[in-house]
Amino acid sequence: MRDELRAGASCDIPVGTDDDFSAALAEAAPEVLLAGWSTPPLPADLPPSLRYICYLAGSVKRLVTRRHLENGLLVTNWGGSISRTVAEAALWHILSGLRRGTHWTLALHQERGWKQQEREVTASLFGRRVGLHGFGRVARELVPLLQPFGCPIAVFAPEIDAVAARTHGVTAATSLETLFSESDVVVETAPLTAASRRSVTAGLLGRLRPGSVFVNVARGEIVDEEALVRVAQEGHVFFGLDVFATEPLPADSPLRGLRNVSLTPHLAGPTTDRCADAGAFALANLRAYAGQRPLQAVITPAVYDSST
Repeated sequence: MRDELRAGASCDIPVGTDDDFSAALAEAAPEVLLAGWSTPPLPADLPPSLRYICYLAGSVKRLVTRRHLENGLLVTNWGGSISRTVAEAALWHILSGLRRGTHWTLALHQERGWKQQEREVTASLFGRRVGLHGFGRVARELVPLLQPFGCPIAVFAPEIDAVAARTHGVTAATSLETLFSESDVVVETAPLTAASRRSVTAGLLGRLRPGSVFVNVARGEIVDEEALVRVAQEGHVFFGLDVFATEPLPADSPLRGLRNVSLTPHLAGPTTDRCADAGAFALANLRAYAGQRPLQAVITPAVYDSST
């Protein structure tokens, strides 16, 4: 895969500072730019030759502006190529919360304890009611992973009504309040937009029942993190968190060390071995572009507005 990408590239554009990158981009005047996490934001004025940005990662908002898209720039990202690994991470956090993974890790590794000295109650995922906030690619990949457990699944998302929900084997929650109060497990998968920022409020978190699990594999800023910390410190709800309001997670974060919180450092997907999925997806799009065929995961202005 790497050899094929290299063979099709006419030049490498050095990153350097934003100004250095802009100057190098203008000098190279490519038709196609293969971009990744380290690519600086594109300048407002692009080389007239530049027609297509093939982005190897997810959110493009730090790379391009809406105006770029309105002016006809074609942009794709990794689409759904890594969604299954994020869903897999969400399932891991769910199981860790129900089985009290952090509690037992600390008890056995640090305290040399055993179950006879503990009174921690564990739980199974079988038959648990699961609520999904958001119903994009990750949530839709999570649904089949939950099916072997016989979980009733409710969804709250702007684009999901009762009819659409039935086609996916889920039910539509009437409100976020209902989703949080009636679910044993709530998984955050909504995109970060102006509307969703801090939409998971203290009031919603307060609706989580003792013993329930809240998992966030979306974006930390969707949640009121101060309220989340307060609920977590009470110890009655279990949390699986891959994303945070401030990243990297500060060394003195009060979330560290809590027995009812499992933490991962924003690595839900792709895993090291599955990064090749995103590369293969990008390569397929580059081939399609060269062959004048339709591309997958095109970022239109409408998609831009509704995405993280």
